[in-house]
Amino acid sequence: MSLLAASGGGMGGVGFWVIYIVVIVAFMYFIAIRPQRKQQKQLQALISSMEVGDSVETTSGFYGVIIDITDDMVIVEFGGNKNCRIPMVKTAITRVEKAGGE
Repeated sequence: MSLLAASGGGMGGVGFWVIYIVVIVAFMYFIAIRPQRKQQKQLQALISSMEVGDSVETTSGFYGVIIDITDDMVIVEFGGNKNCRIPMVKTAITRVEKAGGE
């Protein structure tokens, strides 16, 4: 009787580890990667739907109103003060409220 046959076949252990790794990768995909991609798609849709006059919240927590939009930049007026208009990258916007009150 060989040592391999006495240990229970030997290949059962390797098959277990392959299945174990596949289960861990699938778990990580459904817990971490998939929700992050979904959130990125929602943020891209939000950014593409911005219009002049919408109220926005920035990544730094400031609230303002969009005054002008270019390809990758927006100009936001903070606090209703015409002297406080700041240009920023569109990706710095985290939340948008439509001007019509949607």
